[in-house]
Amino acid sequence: MTVRPARPDDVAVLVRLVHELADYEKAAEECGLTGPQLHAALFGDDPSAGAFVAVDADAGVVGLAIWFRTFSTWTGEAGIHLEDLFVSPAHRGGGHGAALLSALAAEVVRRGWKRLEWNVLDWNTPAIGFYRSVGAEPNDGWTTYRLAGGPLDALARRAG
Repeated sequence: MTVRPARPDDVAVLVRLVHELADYEKAAEECGLTGPQLHAALFGDDPSAGAFVAVDADAGVVGLAIWFRTFSTWTGEAGIHLEDLFVSPAHRGGGHGAALLSALAAEVVRRGWKRLEWNVLDWNTPAIGFYRSVGAEPNDGWTTYRLAGGPLDALARRAG
């Protein structure tokens, strides 16, 4: 097993894995990611995200970590927000997830940044246990908010 940065020829399998993740998270109907969208985000003229893949010698790409850059006004430094960490169920337990998370930590350190953060669904106890096992702690006292669709459009219209 190896972990490496994603390449353009990985896009199709990355899209498939993201859709598998959405299904696992009981939100398949909310996931509309396409290959052209992900290709533009990762490899376009103005990339907005990065990705690492876990590659099994026999099965090919079996896991992903998709991330984007953040900035903290409190530390005055950039960081990484992990958008998706997913390993195909058939390949879990082999260290792929830990290797992907380690690669992200190394990327943060290599760039001189200060934070690696992510969200996890409250009911996803296997993921929570895994994250705690590597020393991650919940950011208690903070709740993630999202504005999308009609409410986003309505608020944008108020800007004039």
